[in-house]
This record gives sequence, C-alpha cells and structure tokens, in this order.
Amino acid sequence: MGWSTREIAELAGTSLRAVRHYHEVGLLAEPERRSNGYKQYGVAHLVRVLRIKRLTDLGFSLSQIAEMGDTDDHPEQALRTLDAELGATIERLQRARVELGLILSKSAPTDMPTEFAPATTEADLSENDRSLVVVMTRVLGPQGLQAYGDMLRELPDDNTGVEFDDLTADADEQTRQDVAQRLAPYVRSILEAHPGLRDVHADAPGGARFSQRTFGKAILDLYNSAQVDVLGRVGAILTEQDSSQEDPG
Repeated sequence: MGWSTREIAELAGTSLRAVRHYHEVGLLAEPERRSNGYKQYGVAHLVRVLRIKRLTDLGFSLSQIAEMGDTDDHPEQALRTLDAELGATIERLQRARVELGLILSKSAPTDMPTEFAPATTEADLSENDRSLVVVMTRVLGPQGLQAYGDMLRELPDDNTGVEFDDLTADADEQTRQDVAQRLAPYVRSILEAHPGLRDVHADAPGGARFSQRTFGKAILDLYNSAQVDVLGRVGAILTEQDSSQEDPG
C-alpha cells in the first residue's frame, strides 16, 4: 500500500506542485503506478522529499541539492559553504537594520549614505543640492567625503543661497552678476573654513579627473543655464581676488 502524490505531499509538509516540480527537475524518481494509472509512492520517496524540503528550508537551491546526489546524507562541505553564506547575509542584514534605525531616527532620505544623512537634513538643502551630494558620495574618496561632510554640517546661514536656488534660466545679465557678487563672499567663507574642499577630488578612487568630470556633468544636469553661469562667475571672481592678493603690485 503506497501513497498518492497528494498524500506524500501532505506527509512531507509541502505542496502537490512542489512534488511534481521535483520530478520535472530530476530530483525525485518517478514511482510505480497502480493498475488504475495513479502514482504509488513508497517510504524511499517520502524520505527523499523530506530531505529535499529540509535542505531547501536551510537555504540550498534545487540545483545545489541535485549536485549532492541521492546518497550523500551529510554533505559537510556544502553545509559549511552555506553556513558561511548565511553568516555574511546575517551581517549584511544587521548593518541594514542599523542604517534603517538611523534613517528612521533622523528622518533622513533613503538615497543618502548613512554618515551624510544627518548633515544633509540639518543643512536644509534644495532638491538639486541634495542630488548633487548623492552624486559626490559616489565618486569622492575618504578625505574628500570628510571635507564635504564637514562643510555640510557647518554651512552658514545666508539668503544668497536662496537667491541662487530661485534664479530662473532667463535671468538677465545684471541679475546674474549681482547674484554672483553676493554669492562669492559666501563661497569664500566656506572655502576658508574648510580648506580641504580645494582638493576635494584628490583622493577620489576613480581619479581626480573622473571625479571632477562627474561633478561637472551633475552641475550641468541639475542646474539651469543661468545658475551654471553664476557659478562660473563666482569662480572667476574668486580666482581674480586670489590673484590680486598674490600680486598686489
């Protein structure tokens, strides 16, 4: 007296579909059929299904189980490999939980690295500025990230930043120059407070040139033509001032 497909599935605590799939992928031998054409499973089939279910519950894939064969009752190497993989997964999940806790406690955006999230939240950045920070966190090295993070945590209050954010693409020449003149001292104060920003790309993993090029592309993509023009004017103003200080005569 054997069991039907449904009965062996119930005994093994799995589904009828799973048993049929084990047949399809070659993990479970086909049983003999009764005179009425129905399959008749025996104890060996039940033990095999229970072993497959046990291994899948542990985390093995069906292809890995197939590689073990039918007779390997204690696949030590496979078990040790899986144990190492599970250990790595647990560590990753634990790190993820820590990050989730920080994100929740700081009401931080999910696209920002954990160490930058508090700084960007406190800085009250515009959406474009925050997107620029996200890009920079992907290309800067440890020193550059430290300088950038320190700057974000200590940004001075200044309405000029709001003027820049509100600048429209059709802003006229005078408006652009006025905003640039007011923005230049603000930028200089930041550079003086955080001199590491002058070499922020120096230790970029992909090289300074790649980091600078990525930064430039992000600027062009995030800000309108008038804002990009103002940033260029600010750079020119600061360069001219630096030159004057170096050569007063």
